[in-house]
Amino acid sequence: MKSKKVVIATHNGMFHADDVFAVAALLLLLDTTPAVATVVRTRDETIIRKADFVIDVGGVYAPEKNRFDHHQEGGAGKRPNGISYAAFGLVWGKFGVQIAGSETVASVVDRTLVTSVDANDTGMDVYTKTFAGVAPYCIDDYIHNIRPTWQEGTAELDSRFLEAVAVARQILGREITHARALAAAEGLVRQAYEQASDKRLVILDAFYPHEKTLAGYPEPLFTVFPRPDGSWNVKAIRNDVSSFKNRKDLPEEWAGKRDRELASITGVLDAVFCHAGRFMAVAKSKEGAIQLARHAIDTKV
Repeated sequence: MKSKKVVIATHNGMFHADDVFAVAALLLLLDTTPAVATVVRTRDETIIRKADFVIDVGGVYAPEKNRFDHHQEGGAGKRPNGISYAAFGLVWGKFGVQIAGSETVASVVDRTLVTSVDANDTGMDVYTKTFAGVAPYCIDDYIHNIRPTWQEGTAELDSRFLEAVAVARQILGREITHARALAAAEGLVRQAYEQASDKRLVILDAFYPHEKTLAGYPEPLFTVFPRPDGSWNVKAIRNDVSSFKNRKDLPEEWAGKRDRELASITGVLDAVFCHAGRFMAVAKSKEGAIQLARHAIDTKV
């Protein structure tokens, strides 16, 4: 079968995370077809009109024609949460399910990656700074730093863009893989929750991504699950998995303790360690980890 040549047009000049990830998403999509894609960075209207996909340039949002710009007057719409769409979100809105393989996985990727890239590009804050002069280092920052500095000039701008797209393809691919794993684990975690005699403690027979699922239930305080080395974890549940606030901390007197000292304090003979942040503890056995968790549940704050 003869390969079809497909042209993806995006703007030239300095690039940003939204056009980089939008192009990366399309390349992942086209990987599943016999098409051979060429990325052209231009503002030449003649080239743009002839392109098969137009990203972040052209002043038109027409998904039926594969035109995905958001710079025109009025933009290209907003999500229900109020965050405006940028090029990445527009491309993902049409092709995300096809790229990710399911609506569920596409929705997770949109929530974890796409929305934040769009928010940054459209000038919308999604976090509050707690410390003056300190901010999270985000994927947008890394993409920005692939761009040449003012001292390096712009001769290699297009090659730097393709370098950034390669990075974005890897990140997006891994986000899809993790989202699929999360979707596969969700049913197992719900089953463990439903089978728990005390909903404050959910015991897992293997490590599954479980924090987001259990955060949706009001009762769970701790989980117990096996570690790769054969020991067992006790972990605190948080309402917001991106924060550091536990629903209930492990007891204060456990913080930073290990081995004999922790065993003496807790009465759990095979206790190994409690993190100073009081969100995680370890025992050598499943029974020991359950003992630690029940002790933590019963401890009054």
